[in-house]
Amino acid sequence: MMRGIGMKLRIAILAVLGGALTFYLVTHAGLHAVLAAATSVGWGGFAILCVAALLLFLLLGPAWRVLMPRSTRLGWSVFIWARMVRDAASEALPVSQVGGMAIGVRAAVLHGVAPPLAVASMVVDVTTEMLAQIAYVALGVLILSLRAARTPLTPSFTLVFSVGLLLAAAAGGVFLALQRYGHHWVASKLVGRVLPASAKFTAAAAAALDAIYRARLHVILSVVLHFCEWVAGAAGTWIAFRLVGAPVDFPAAIAMESLVYATRSAAFLVPNALGVQEAAYAMLAPVVGVGKEFALAVSLLKRARDVAIGIPILLIWQAVEGRRALAGKNPDNGSS
Repeated sequence: MMRGIGMKLRIAILAVLGGALTFYLVTHAGLHAVLAAATSVGWGGFAILCVAALLLFLLLGPAWRVLMPRSTRLGWSVFIWARMVRDAASEALPVSQVGGMAIGVRAAVLHGVAPPLAVASMVVDVTTEMLAQIAYVALGVLILSLRAARTPLTPSFTLVFSVGLLLAAAAGGVFLALQRYGHHWVASKLVGRVLPASAKFTAAAAAALDAIYRARLHVILSVVLHFCEWVAGAAGTWIAFRLVGAPVDFPAAIAMESLVYATRSAAFLVPNALGVQEAAYAMLAPVVGVGKEFALAVSLLKRARDVAIGIPILLIWQAVEGRRALAGKNPDNGSS
Protein backbone atom coordinates (compact mmCIF):
# COMPACT_ATOMS: atom_id res chain seq x y z
CA MET A 1 0.00 0.00 0.00
CA MET A 2 2.83 2.38 0.89
CA ARG A 3 4.45 1.61 -2.46
CA GLY A 4 1.24 2.61 -4.26
CA ILE A 5 1.03 5.86 -2.29
CA GLY A 6 4.67 6.61 -3.10
CA MET A 7 4.07 6.03 -6.81
CA LYS A 8 1.04 8.33 -6.82
CA LEU A 9 3.06 10.99 -5.00
CA ARG A 10 5.87 10.79 -7.55
CA ILE A 11 3.38 11.06 -10.41
CA ALA A 12 1.77 14.09 -8.74
CA ILE A 13 5.15 15.78 -8.25
CA LEU A 14 6.17 15.13 -11.87
CA ALA A 15 2.83 16.46 -13.09
CA VAL A 16 3.22 19.67 -11.06
CA LEU A 17 6.78 20.18 -12.31
CA GLY A 18 5.66 19.50 -15.89
CA GLY A 19 2.82 21.97 -15.56
CA ALA A 20 5.21 24.60 -14.17
CA LEU A 21 7.62 24.01 -17.07
CA THR A 22 4.79 24.35 -19.59
CA PHE A 23 3.67 27.62 -18.02
CA TYR A 24 7.24 28.95 -18.06
CA LEU A 25 7.78 28.02 -21.73
CA VAL A 26 4.49 29.58 -22.82
CA THR A 27 5.06 32.82 -20.92
CA HIS A 28 8.68 33.00 -22.07
CA ALA A 29 7.61 32.65 -25.71
CA GLY A 30 4.85 35.20 -25.16
CA LEU A 31 1.55 34.18 -23.62
CA HIS A 32 -0.48 36.46 -25.87
CA ALA A 33 1.31 35.29 -29.03
CA VAL A 34 0.88 31.61 -28.16
CA LEU A 35 -2.80 31.94 -27.28
CA ALA A 36 -3.48 34.11 -30.33
CA ALA A 37 -1.95 31.45 -32.60
CA ALA A 38 -3.85 28.64 -30.86
CA THR A 39 -7.23 30.37 -30.98
CA SER A 40 -6.77 31.49 -34.58
CA VAL A 41 -7.71 27.99 -35.79
CA GLY A 42 -11.31 28.50 -34.65
CA TRP A 43 -13.78 25.76 -33.83
CA GLY A 44 -13.76 24.52 -37.41
CA GLY A 45 -9.99 24.09 -37.44
CA PHE A 46 -10.09 22.40 -34.04
CA ALA A 47 -12.74 19.99 -35.33
CA ILE A 48 -10.45 19.13 -38.27
CA LEU A 49 -7.64 18.29 -35.82
CA CYS A 50 -9.96 16.05 -33.80
CA VAL A 51 -11.19 14.20 -36.89
CA ALA A 52 -7.60 13.72 -38.12
CA ALA A 53 -6.65 12.23 -34.75
CA LEU A 54 -9.65 9.90 -34.70
CA LEU A 55 -8.79 8.59 -38.17
CA LEU A 56 -5.47 7.33 -36.83
CA PHE A 57 -7.32 4.65 -34.89
CA LEU A 58 -8.24 3.07 -38.22
CA LEU A 59 -4.57 2.10 -38.38
CA LEU A 60 -3.88 1.59 -34.66
CA GLY A 61 -6.77 -0.83 -34.13
CA PRO A 62 -5.88 -3.09 -37.08
CA ALA A 63 -2.21 -3.04 -36.02
CA TRP A 64 -3.36 -4.76 -32.82
CA ARG A 65 -6.00 -6.94 -34.48
CA VAL A 66 -3.58 -8.57 -36.96
CA LEU A 67 -1.71 -10.09 -34.02
CA MET A 68 -4.73 -12.21 -33.08
CA PRO A 69 -4.75 -15.93 -33.98
CA ARG A 70 -6.79 -16.97 -37.02
CA SER A 71 -9.40 -18.53 -34.74
CA THR A 72 -10.32 -15.11 -33.32
CA ARG A 73 -13.74 -14.08 -34.60
CA LEU A 74 -13.81 -10.63 -33.05
CA GLY A 75 -14.02 -7.78 -35.56
CA TRP A 76 -11.73 -4.81 -36.11
CA SER A 77 -14.06 -2.52 -34.15
CA VAL A 78 -13.23 -4.25 -30.84
CA PHE A 79 -9.54 -3.43 -31.17
CA ILE A 80 -10.13 0.04 -32.54
CA TRP A 81 -12.28 0.77 -29.48
CA ALA A 82 -9.82 -0.80 -27.03
CA ARG A 83 -6.99 1.25 -28.52
CA MET A 84 -9.11 4.39 -28.26
CA VAL A 85 -9.69 3.68 -24.56
CA ARG A 86 -5.98 2.99 -24.02
CA ASP A 87 -4.90 6.26 -25.64
CA ALA A 88 -7.66 8.25 -23.96
CA ALA A 89 -6.47 7.06 -20.55
CA SER A 90 -2.82 7.76 -21.37
CA GLU A 91 -3.44 11.25 -22.77
CA ALA A 92 -6.43 12.58 -20.83
CA LEU A 93 -5.71 11.13 -17.37
CA PRO A 94 -2.65 11.64 -15.13
CA VAL A 95 -1.59 8.00 -15.36
CA SER A 96 1.54 6.27 -16.57
CA GLN A 97 1.76 4.55 -19.95
CA VAL A 98 1.45 1.20 -18.14
CA GLY A 99 -1.78 2.41 -16.55
CA GLY A 100 -3.17 3.31 -19.97
CA MET A 101 -2.22 -0.12 -21.30
CA ALA A 102 -3.99 -1.82 -18.39
CA ILE A 103 -7.17 0.11 -19.15
CA GLY A 104 -6.87 -0.76 -22.84
CA VAL A 105 -6.51 -4.45 -22.01
CA ARG A 106 -9.57 -4.31 -19.78
CA ALA A 107 -11.58 -2.68 -22.58
CA ALA A 108 -10.57 -5.53 -24.92
CA VAL A 109 -11.51 -8.13 -22.31
CA LEU A 110 -14.92 -6.52 -21.80
CA HIS A 111 -15.61 -7.10 -25.51
CA GLY A 112 -14.68 -10.76 -25.54
CA VAL A 113 -10.91 -11.08 -25.83
CA ALA A 114 -9.55 -13.78 -23.50
CA PRO A 115 -7.54 -12.04 -20.75
CA PRO A 116 -4.25 -13.93 -21.35
CA LEU A 117 -4.47 -13.21 -25.09
CA ALA A 118 -5.41 -9.57 -24.46
CA VAL A 119 -2.33 -9.06 -22.28
CA ALA A 120 0.05 -10.95 -24.58
CA SER A 121 -1.17 -9.18 -27.71
CA MET A 122 -0.92 -5.82 -25.96
CA VAL A 123 2.73 -6.52 -25.12
CA VAL A 124 3.48 -7.41 -28.74
CA ASP A 125 1.49 -4.42 -30.03
CA VAL A 126 3.54 -2.10 -27.81
CA THR A 127 6.69 -3.74 -29.18
CA THR A 128 5.71 -3.41 -32.84
CA GLU A 129 4.74 0.20 -32.23
CA MET A 130 8.14 0.81 -30.66
CA LEU A 131 9.94 -0.81 -33.60
CA ALA A 132 7.93 1.31 -36.02
CA GLN A 133 8.76 4.41 -33.99
CA ILE A 134 12.48 3.63 -34.22
CA ALA A 135 12.18 3.59 -38.03
CA TYR A 136 10.09 6.78 -37.85
CA VAL A 137 12.69 8.56 -35.71
CA ALA A 138 15.42 7.39 -38.12
CA LEU A 139 13.46 9.07 -40.91
CA GLY A 140 13.17 12.22 -38.79
CA VAL A 141 16.91 12.29 -38.05
CA LEU A 142 17.64 11.86 -41.77
CA ILE A 143 15.36 14.76 -42.68
CA LEU A 144 16.89 16.84 -39.89
CA SER A 145 20.42 16.24 -41.17
CA LEU A 146 19.49 17.01 -44.79
CA ARG A 147 16.91 19.81 -44.59
CA ALA A 148 17.00 21.49 -41.18
CA ALA A 149 17.89 25.14 -40.83
CA ARG A 150 21.58 25.59 -40.07
CA THR A 151 21.47 26.85 -36.50
CA PRO A 152 24.14 26.35 -33.81
CA LEU A 153 21.87 23.71 -32.25
CA THR A 154 21.29 21.63 -35.39
CA PRO A 155 24.50 19.52 -35.20
CA SER A 156 23.95 18.93 -31.48
CA PHE A 157 20.35 17.83 -32.01
CA THR A 158 21.38 15.54 -34.85
CA LEU A 159 24.08 13.92 -32.72
CA VAL A 160 21.91 13.54 -29.62
CA PHE A 161 19.00 11.99 -31.49
CA SER A 162 21.31 9.74 -33.53
CA VAL A 163 22.87 8.36 -30.35
CA GLY A 164 19.43 8.02 -28.77
CA LEU A 165 18.24 6.19 -31.87
CA LEU A 166 21.07 3.66 -31.62
CA LEU A 167 20.33 3.10 -27.92
CA ALA A 168 16.61 2.71 -28.63
CA ALA A 169 17.34 0.20 -31.40
CA ALA A 170 19.54 -1.82 -29.05
CA ALA A 171 16.92 -1.71 -26.29
CA GLY A 172 14.22 -2.69 -28.77
CA GLY A 173 16.27 -5.65 -29.95
CA VAL A 174 16.82 -6.84 -26.38
CA PHE A 175 13.13 -6.45 -25.50
CA LEU A 176 12.11 -8.32 -28.65
CA ALA A 177 14.57 -11.14 -27.94
CA LEU A 178 13.29 -11.45 -24.36
CA GLN A 179 9.74 -11.83 -25.59
CA ARG A 180 10.62 -14.29 -28.31
CA TYR A 181 12.95 -16.53 -26.33
CA GLY A 182 12.12 -15.67 -22.73
CA HIS A 183 8.37 -15.29 -23.02
CA HIS A 184 7.71 -17.04 -19.70
CA TRP A 185 9.94 -14.53 -17.90
CA VAL A 186 8.35 -11.58 -19.72
CA ALA A 187 4.87 -12.83 -18.90
CA SER A 188 5.70 -13.24 -15.21
CA LYS A 189 7.16 -9.73 -15.04
CA LEU A 190 4.63 -7.81 -17.12
CA VAL A 191 1.32 -9.61 -16.76
CA GLY A 192 0.94 -8.80 -13.08
CA ARG A 193 1.33 -5.11 -13.87
CA VAL A 194 -1.63 -5.17 -16.23
CA LEU A 195 -4.14 -7.63 -14.70
CA PRO A 196 -4.23 -9.65 -11.48
CA ALA A 197 -2.56 -12.92 -12.46
CA SER A 198 -2.35 -16.44 -11.13
CA ALA A 199 0.36 -18.90 -12.15
CA LYS A 200 -2.11 -20.49 -14.58
CA PHE A 201 -2.94 -17.10 -16.08
CA THR A 202 0.76 -16.24 -16.50
CA ALA A 203 1.44 -19.55 -18.25
CA ALA A 204 -1.48 -18.94 -20.62
CA ALA A 205 -0.20 -15.44 -21.41
CA ALA A 206 3.31 -16.81 -22.08
CA ALA A 207 1.86 -19.42 -24.45
CA ALA A 208 -0.15 -16.73 -26.25
CA LEU A 209 2.98 -14.57 -26.55
CA ASP A 210 4.89 -17.45 -28.11
CA ALA A 211 2.05 -18.20 -30.55
CA ILE A 212 1.85 -14.59 -31.69
CA TYR A 213 5.55 -14.42 -32.49
CA ARG A 214 5.37 -17.65 -34.47
CA ALA A 215 3.10 -15.80 -36.94
CA ARG A 216 5.97 -13.61 -38.16
CA LEU A 217 4.15 -12.08 -41.12
CA HIS A 218 1.43 -10.81 -38.80
CA VAL A 219 4.03 -9.21 -36.53
CA ILE A 220 5.71 -7.55 -39.53
CA LEU A 221 2.34 -6.29 -40.76
CA SER A 222 1.69 -4.77 -37.34
CA VAL A 223 5.02 -2.91 -37.57
CA VAL A 224 4.12 -1.62 -41.05
CA LEU A 225 0.69 -0.42 -39.93
CA HIS A 226 2.22 1.36 -36.94
CA PHE A 227 4.80 3.05 -39.18
CA CYS A 228 2.02 4.27 -41.46
CA GLU A 229 0.21 5.60 -38.40
CA TRP A 230 3.29 7.50 -37.22
CA VAL A 231 3.62 9.19 -40.62
CA ALA A 232 -0.12 9.90 -40.72
CA GLY A 233 0.20 11.48 -37.27
CA ALA A 234 2.81 13.84 -38.70
CA ALA A 235 0.26 14.85 -41.34
CA GLY A 236 -2.04 15.91 -38.52
CA THR A 237 0.75 18.03 -37.05
CA TRP A 238 1.43 19.58 -40.46
CA ILE A 239 -2.26 20.52 -40.68
CA ALA A 240 -2.05 22.07 -37.20
CA PHE A 241 0.94 24.22 -38.18
CA ARG A 242 -0.86 25.36 -41.31
CA LEU A 243 -3.96 26.25 -39.30
CA VAL A 244 -1.98 28.44 -36.88
CA GLY A 245 -0.29 30.18 -39.81
CA ALA A 246 3.20 28.63 -39.65
CA PRO A 247 4.79 27.77 -43.05
CA VAL A 248 5.95 24.24 -42.18
CA ASP A 249 6.15 21.68 -45.00
CA PHE A 250 5.35 18.00 -44.56
CA PRO A 251 8.97 16.69 -44.32
CA ALA A 252 9.70 19.28 -41.61
CA ALA A 253 6.57 18.18 -39.76
CA ILE A 254 7.79 14.57 -39.89
CA ALA A 255 11.20 15.60 -38.52
CA MET A 256 9.71 17.63 -35.67
CA GLU A 257 6.97 15.17 -34.76
CA SER A 258 9.25 12.12 -34.78
CA LEU A 259 11.79 13.81 -32.52
CA VAL A 260 9.14 15.22 -30.19
CA TYR A 261 7.69 11.74 -29.70
CA ALA A 262 11.17 10.29 -29.25
CA THR A 263 11.63 12.78 -26.41
CA ARG A 264 8.23 11.87 -24.98
CA SER A 265 9.12 8.18 -25.04
CA ALA A 266 12.38 8.84 -23.19
CA ALA A 267 10.38 10.68 -20.50
CA PHE A 268 7.72 7.96 -20.14
CA LEU A 269 7.60 8.36 -16.35
CA VAL A 270 6.20 11.90 -16.66
CA PRO A 271 2.37 11.70 -16.84
CA ASN A 272 1.17 12.83 -20.28
CA ALA A 273 4.76 14.03 -20.94
CA LEU A 274 3.56 17.30 -19.42
CA GLY A 275 6.22 19.96 -19.97
CA VAL A 276 8.45 17.51 -21.85
CA GLN A 277 6.39 17.75 -25.03
CA GLU A 278 6.33 21.55 -24.84
CA ALA A 279 10.09 21.74 -24.22
CA ALA A 280 10.75 19.50 -27.23
CA TYR A 281 8.56 21.64 -29.50
CA ALA A 282 10.19 24.83 -28.25
CA MET A 283 13.74 23.50 -28.79
CA LEU A 284 13.05 22.06 -32.23
CA ALA A 285 11.07 25.05 -33.56
CA PRO A 286 14.10 27.09 -34.71
CA VAL A 287 15.64 24.03 -36.34
CA VAL A 288 12.65 23.61 -38.67
CA GLY A 289 12.38 27.37 -39.18
CA VAL A 290 9.27 28.19 -37.17
CA GLY A 291 8.68 30.52 -34.23
CA LYS A 292 8.43 29.04 -30.75
CA GLU A 293 5.01 30.63 -30.26
CA PHE A 294 3.63 28.60 -33.19
CA ALA A 295 5.21 25.37 -31.97
CA LEU A 296 3.86 25.84 -28.46
CA ALA A 297 0.44 26.75 -29.85
CA VAL A 298 0.41 23.43 -31.76
CA SER A 299 1.43 21.56 -28.59
CA LEU A 300 -1.40 23.16 -26.59
CA LEU A 301 -3.90 22.47 -29.38
CA LYS A 302 -2.88 18.81 -29.40
CA ARG A 303 -3.39 18.58 -25.66
CA ALA A 304 -6.80 20.23 -25.92
CA ARG A 305 -7.65 17.84 -28.78
CA ASP A 306 -6.61 14.81 -26.71
CA VAL A 307 -8.81 15.92 -23.81
CA ALA A 308 -11.76 16.71 -26.11
CA ILE A 309 -11.51 13.22 -27.61
CA GLY A 310 -10.41 11.32 -24.51
CA ILE A 311 -12.99 12.42 -21.95
CA PRO A 312 -16.06 11.26 -23.93
CA ILE A 313 -14.33 7.95 -24.71
CA LEU A 314 -13.56 7.37 -21.03
CA LEU A 315 -17.10 8.29 -20.01
CA ILE A 316 -18.48 5.73 -22.45
CA TRP A 317 -16.01 3.14 -21.18
CA GLN A 318 -17.03 3.85 -17.59
CA ALA A 319 -20.69 3.44 -18.55
CA VAL A 320 -19.87 0.02 -20.05
CA GLU A 321 -17.96 -0.93 -16.89
CA GLY A 322 -20.85 0.26 -14.75
CA ARG A 323 -23.42 -1.79 -16.64
CA ARG A 324 -21.22 -4.86 -16.32
CA ALA A 325 -20.80 -4.30 -12.58
CA LEU A 326 -24.58 -3.97 -12.15
CA ALA A 327 -25.00 -7.19 -14.08
CA GLY A 328 -22.65 -8.89 -11.63
CA LYS A 329 -20.11 -9.91 -14.26
CA ASN A 330 -16.35 -10.02 -13.81
CA PRO A 331 -14.22 -9.62 -16.97
CA ASP A 332 -11.31 -11.37 -15.29
CA ASN A 333 -13.19 -14.65 -15.02
CA GLY A 334 -11.61 -15.75 -18.28
CA SER A 335 -8.26 -16.06 -16.52
CA SER A 336 -9.36 -19.00 -14.43
